[in-house]
Amino acid sequence: MESLRLAGWGGLAALALSIGWQAPAAAAGRCDQLLALLHGQIADATCVDSADLTTANPATTPANNALAGLPAFAFTPQTDRATIAPSAPDQTPLTHAVPGLQIQARLAKDPLGEARILVRLPNNWNGKLVVAGASGTRSEFNGDIAWSDYVLQKGYAYVSQNKGVYNFQLSSAADPLACRLNPASSIYVHFYDNDPAALFTRWNEAMLAAARLGRDAVELRYGRRPARTYAVGTSNGGYQVRRAVETAPDLFDGGVDWEGTYVDPTRGNILASLPPALLNYPDYVASGFDPNSTAAKNIVAAGYPPDIVSGTNSLWGFYWAQFWEVTQCQWQKRLDPGYDTYGAGPANYVYVDRLSASNVGANLAAFTTTGHIQRPLITVAGTMDALLPINDQARAYARAVDAGRGDDREQDRRHDRTPPYRLYEVQNGNHIETFKGSFPQLELIEPHAQKAFDLLVGYVEQGAALPPDQCIPHGGAIASSPAQPGHCSSLFVP
Repeated sequence: MESLRLAGWGGLAALALSIGWQAPAAAAGRCDQLLALLHGQIADATCVDSADLTTANPATTPANNALAGLPAFAFTPQTDRATIAPSAPDQTPLTHAVPGLQIQARLAKDPLGEARILVRLPNNWNGKLVVAGASGTRSEFNGDIAWSDYVLQKGYAYVSQNKGVYNFQLSSAADPLACRLNPASSIYVHFYDNDPAALFTRWNEAMLAAARLGRDAVELRYGRRPARTYAVGTSNGGYQVRRAVETAPDLFDGGVDWEGTYVDPTRGNILASLPPALLNYPDYVASGFDPNSTAAKNIVAAGYPPDIVSGTNSLWGFYWAQFWEVTQCQWQKRLDPGYDTYGAGPANYVYVDRLSASNVGANLAAFTTTGHIQRPLITVAGTMDALLPINDQARAYARAVDAGRGDDREQDRRHDRTPPYRLYEVQNGNHIETFKGSFPQLELIEPHAQKAFDLLVGYVEQGAALPPDQCIPHGGAIASSPAQPGHCSSLFVP
């Protein structure tokens, strides 16, 4: 695959001097100068001098389908920003406006022409940069509420990307790359990341490209490089954070991954964990949602948290309707295209059997998360996550980190030694924050992820001790001396 790394990024400061430009604060803030200096690195760019870069300003996040020439659902910023954030009453409050510059563009050197970038440069800059990943197949605006609003109010510059690919377009069963939304749906969608050249290996390249461009944009705007650069992201964006601190210690000082996707061809991956849920769920429904049914026990035995049933709503049912099959299909068509998706059936996919029948193991290995972190990293994950079950995902990645470095987790106070890793488990937390509206027993993860970011910054910049691995009890908070160090003893507390 051709790398997304943009040629000449390291030479932008030299370019600025060669044309006689210097960086006084007032001049550096002009959109026309920034776009001129970034010309050739970004394309189809717009820059606005905004009175408020937070989502309190309706102009901060574009409308869905706002990119001309793309079909519906390919670019959905308004939808995307709500996918990882809690419902409005539960979101972290906005306390003040953040004036500054906002740049929207695509990366000019991307061979697919789909890699997009978002840069926000506050006038009152604190000297640091945050680079955000994107969940699912979402756009560069995915973190607007959960991450951008939070860090902008603290003075950070912010850059995000879309993993180098658009979202999806409506399709039909005749399309060999199409996925139906769930087993009962007649609606099929075609994910752009299942197109031949849109390899999942691009995800890390896009994250690193965003960091490089963000650092250069910061230098051009303020006249100096960021003193610190942090990575944040959720779900597939959390995967991007993990790969960033595994592969690019020159670009990042640390990261926070919120329920990141674990990718490993042998120890655990969603191609192995999703089919048992799909296979057993219909019998579970037929049992009347009986937690003691064989089907329910099979789903739990596959690593899933217990179901929550509230009236006619089932937590597992929400995942069945919105995530399980469509995610299984998307990953299978990308990584194991020879499998007959709807002939053999998504529920009948057996990963270990496919290892000898296809290249799926090698395809997963090409973008695996190694656990060999080179910068401090904090994972925050919910115990009730029924898309990325904590036993096979967050805890599996923590084991990979331990396997890669031995038992030296406490040797983390000096930056020339093994970087620290922490797993903070949110009891009753799940993958989708808005599900709390239907299941009040669930716990929000956003406030804990944001607190983890502040703790990471305190460790990197002041040498403050990171609280140990722990179970954040339902209704509790990250503690320096937790009552439950390590894993939560119960995934769910009523």
